[in-house]
Amino acid sequence: MRLARRHIRLLLGGTFAMVLIAGLVYAQAQRGKYGSTTLGQLAQPAPPTLTPDSVYQVSAYPLYPPNLAEGEGRLETQSYCSLCHSTRYITMQAPLPAATWETEVGKMRKMFGAPIPDAPAAVIVKYLQAHYTPETRKP
Repeated sequence: MRLARRHIRLLLGGTFAMVLIAGLVYAQAQRGKYGSTTLGQLAQPAPPTLTPDSVYQVSAYPLYPPNLAEGEGRLETQSYCSLCHSTRYITMQAPLPAATWETEVGKMRKMFGAPIPDAPAAVIVKYLQAHYTPETRKP
């Protein structure tokens, strides 16, 4: 008996919910400028009218390269590392241990083909180890 009452309540509750949802959908359709053919479609604005004698321009996108720490090897690091990526990769990541910087520079040269000769590569590694390790990085 209890089970039958529970089923009846669930059935009535479900029917009420469906009627409520249908009423809400109908009210939404009546409130806007919707018809049966446009229900659910978004209206697109008219395209702007462009004239041939008008002047259109877009300003340059501002680029703010991060400043690397002052020190010996900064110029080499900016010059060589910026050939492939922004120096932001150096400043945005967590500080790396000194040995990892040597591995990273080696990876850039060997795996990714960065055109860094041996002498500048050594200067870059020393610079990164001097300024971007957990012990040396300044906030």
